[in-house]
Amino acid sequence: MITARKDSAITVPGPVTPLAVGPALRRIRSTALLGLLPAVLVLSGCIADPGPEPTLAQNSSQAAENTPPGAPSTSAPLETTQSSNKAPVYWIGRSNNNAFLYREFRDVPEQENPVTRALRAMMSDKPLDPDFFTPWQNPKKLATSISGKNVITVDVSADAFNSNLDADMAGRAIQQLVYTATAAGASSGLIDSGQQIQVMVLVDGHTDYLAFNHVRLGTLMSRSAGMVAPVWIIDPQEDVEVADGSVKITGRNTVPGGKLRWRILREEENGDKTPFLTGETTAAVEAAQSGVFTLALTLTPGDYELRVAQADPSGSDQELNVDTRSFNVR
Repeated sequence: MITARKDSAITVPGPVTPLAVGPALRRIRSTALLGLLPAVLVLSGCIADPGPEPTLAQNSSQAAENTPPGAPSTSAPLETTQSSNKAPVYWIGRSNNNAFLYREFRDVPEQENPVTRALRAMMSDKPLDPDFFTPWQNPKKLATSISGKNVITVDVSADAFNSNLDADMAGRAIQQLVYTATAAGASSGLIDSGQQIQVMVLVDGHTDYLAFNHVRLGTLMSRSAGMVAPVWIIDPQEDVEVADGSVKITGRNTVPGGKLRWRILREEENGDKTPFLTGETTAAVEAAQSGVFTLALTLTPGDYELRVAQADPSGSDQELNVDTRSFNVR
């Protein structure tokens, strides 16, 4: 139920094999990873089960293994197969003094397989949304492969790791990689939805690397619950142009059936943002669309900012876990 008002009146692993990619399913090679992918398996969509987490060094904080205070207790549903060549990339953003993962779909070169190019974008590109960031650095070497047991192996050079992170952020950075790798494999149809999906990270071909000086690699990892943002806007993406004034908004709330408040602010010629539309909506509870919310609005040409937040259960006007998005209607 959506209501709106106008102000003032008013969502290792067995043999490892190279990934197949693209319509012609090109083969890639890695000196550390050998074999042959038996088949490309099409994914219909599922939720990744919690699995082994990266291990923190004994002298570091345990914060990176724990769910952030006030965070959701579930992981985001695994991406489904799509016809688009855009790569799903997860970034880190802050909300209510916590750090969470947010996803963008990016245009990337097609010279590499889907998982490699998504991870390369994560490590070398800047997010579209200025509220997001990545602690990774552009590596000299990056290769990925997948086994028949739904294990994605990532082999990256040591120069990808920024050493100036605390243990808490280091844990989130590793989960950023896990989410991006599994999202890319799923959206490209290379992962079997009938099995748990795990990621093995090698550094220069070896296990047991201390990533970011805090996280010990070498074990299989899955998506960790509580890392995704409580509220995130999926569409429109940052700074896109929308034609004809018809704006379809989609997003996700980690509380199925949870109430959300949204606001549209319009940017004036002097740069000030003034309230334009406000409303409330409820996230879906159905299994296939759990937590998803949608809005369909008609807006006149101009620059706008969308703000979506969880409604405070106490009934106050406080905005909880806000996500914002700027876009233009032409």
